[in-house]
Amino acid sequence: MASIASVPAPTALRQAIERAVATVVAVNDDVLEPVLCALLARGHVLLEGNPGIGKTLLARTLAQCIDCDFRRIQFTNDLMPSDIVGTAVWRSTAEDFAFVPGPLFANFVLADEINRTSPRTLSCLLEAMEAGRVTIDGRVHELGRPFLVLATRNPIEFHGTYPVPEAALDRFLARVEMGYPAAAQERALYTGRDAEAALTEVRPVLSREQLVAAQHAVTGVLVREPVAEYVLRVVAATREHKNVALGASPRAALAWLRAAKARAWLAGRDFVLPDDLKALAEPVLAHRVFLTDGGSANGFVREVLAGAPVPL
Repeated sequence: MASIASVPAPTALRQAIERAVATVVAVNDDVLEPVLCALLARGHVLLEGNPGIGKTLLARTLAQCIDCDFRRIQFTNDLMPSDIVGTAVWRSTAEDFAFVPGPLFANFVLADEINRTSPRTLSCLLEAMEAGRVTIDGRVHELGRPFLVLATRNPIEFHGTYPVPEAALDRFLARVEMGYPAAAQERALYTGRDAEAALTEVRPVLSREQLVAAQHAVTGVLVREPVAEYVLRVVAATREHKNVALGASPRAALAWLRAAKARAWLAGRDFVLPDDLKALAEPVLAHRVFLTDGGSANGFVREVLAGAPVPL
């Protein structure tokens, strides 16, 4: 593991990644920020949005910014668990079975359209995301360090898709909804360079060792008692509302704090502010809160934040 001394300057790192992403795909800060925070908090990200708005391109660009092993898995309804985790192959020369790793054995995995695969295959991905390892033929195989999954889902397409259950959504530290770019950003896309050509020129701004060191540094960010009380106040409010079928759990609150620590670190601070939590409440909490009418919980989370007193 890299030493803490090798951690890059947080603000410089963020600016370098933002510049690299801007040369390839047009995304707003409210999309890029939670993704960066999740990666630094050792969390996985689910990108949602209409087809053709750059979800996969954003994931590929972020992977290009990190000098580590990258694999892309296109999920389909006929994808088998062995297609992603690997399988044992008979080697006649050795007269024994040898394990051939699948594409899941990488540091950065892009899981494209996870709702197009069967629950059996999806469960293999979820086990890897939760434990950082997979079990094959009774043997445990450790995955890469770090191990980060950035998955995409097109929520408007239902033909040939499977529902992603609540327990599966909870494996993602953040769910980020991508929309269409602003008019000025979209116009620049039409007059600028080809995105694929721009992607080939993106150079890594962070090594694998530096990423691990940065993730370790994020864990040292302080959470003071008033901030912890604020977190409790908000998550408790999500459980008590009459329109809520399932509120935010303690695990959701811990994930919220992990992401807030990463945001504070990126800002050059060693302590969490309520503003860090408020900025990340929707991407971290909304997909873990389920309303009785089955609608989106984003508005409800904003309502809870507005009613929760902020510690001074």
